[in-house]
This record gives sequence, structure tokens and C-alpha cells, in this order.
Amino acid sequence: MMNLQQDSDGNIRMRAIYPKTVRINVIFTDGTQEEFTGQRLNELRAEANAAYRLANELDAKGFDRNKGKPLARNKVVEFVPVRPGMSEKSKK
Repeated sequence: MMNLQQDSDGNIRMRAIYPKTVRINVIFTDGTQEEFTGQRLNELRAEANAAYRLANELDAKGFDRNKGKPLARNKVVEFVPVRPGMSEKSKK
């Protein structure tokens, strides 16, 4: 099992996509802990990437819609916001 520490901004650092079945223990700044699956953290990372691209007027592949230029590959979201209760996907 892996451990990830939440930073003071409420994020965890995800440099890579995790295997779906791996278990990751997230330690929050308040000292509480919650277990996430790799699949759930990957979903949260995808949501953070989508929000970043929307806020910066980029398309789904990371291109600037106005200029047609690709965004540098190192501009992928590494810091994913998490909070207690996010380990389970919300049922809508």
C-alpha cells in the first residue's frame, strides 16, 4: 500500500497514473486518513485536468483553441485536490 500526504493547499501530488487495483492511503492535513483505489485517484486526476483545460481555454487534447498550438507536455496537472469522503464516487 502506498501513502500520499495532502499538502496545505488540499492537494496530493500525482506524477503518474496508478494501476486500477492498487490501494493508496491518503493522509489529510487534519491527521485523518482515507483509502483510495488507483482507479478513483485516476478519475480525480482526469477531472482536475479537464478543469484546468477548461479554465485555460484548451481542447480535450491540450491545444489552444484560438492559436492551434499544443500546450507543453510538462503542463499536465500533477496536483490533484482531495478531501475526506472523495474515495467513493458520488452517486448522482
